[in-house]
Amino acid sequence: MIELYHCVSARSFRALWMLEELGLPYRLQMLPFPPRALAKHYLALNPLGTVPLLIDGDTRMTESAAICQYLASRDPAQRLDVQPSDPAYGSYLNWLHMSDATLTFPQTLVLRYQFFEPAVRRQPQVAEDYERWFLGRLRALETAAQAMPDNQPYLCAGRFTAADVAVGYALMLSDYLGMSSQWGPATQHYWMQLQQRAAFLRSLEAEKQAALDQQIDPIPSPLIRP
Repeated sequence: MIELYHCVSARSFRALWMLEELGLPYRLQMLPFPPRALAKHYLALNPLGTVPLLIDGDTRMTESAAICQYLASRDPAQRLDVQPSDPAYGSYLNWLHMSDATLTFPQTLVLRYQFFEPAVRRQPQVAEDYERWFLGRLRALETAAQAMPDNQPYLCAGRFTAADVAVGYALMLSDYLGMSSQWGPATQHYWMQLQQRAAFLRSLEAEKQAALDQQIDPIPSPLIRP
């Protein structure tokens, strides 16, 4: 059975959402945030001390967007991936990797320098700069969302794919950080539709219940304040 090490609403949520979309059996191992500081035993499994860690037999993965791609290709019958022969393949890969490198990374710096660092090390100007940097890059999503047909509100291939999961988490994080009022209207509409997916709602419930069962604080990681 697949094992997923996860903190509530951290980047590992991408993997959890994918597992729910695919209907794969999994075991959810909850960790306090940040695990590198609060779950030292976890370093024996993942020396990075980060989430996610996905274990599938001999396969061990720690990059959330790569896990999305792996899970989608592991079960192609569910059609959450895009095949290399599909004209949308390049767009699919671009959105998958953009989701983390371009749309999530700058937000982690906002979190770090606005909230997570000790007061003497916080850098409000750095946090503000990276928030503007993120919102500037988000214009690419606004343009894509404006072009989505009403009956196919997805990033590529005319259907829901792992790319929507990966980008959806970047929006989830931005929403937690209070930026959603600064998104364009098409991006807001796209995010609203993603949140209505049954697998998304199951993922929220699964992480909350697992956190309570394993005596982990169910507060979303982006909202934790040292």
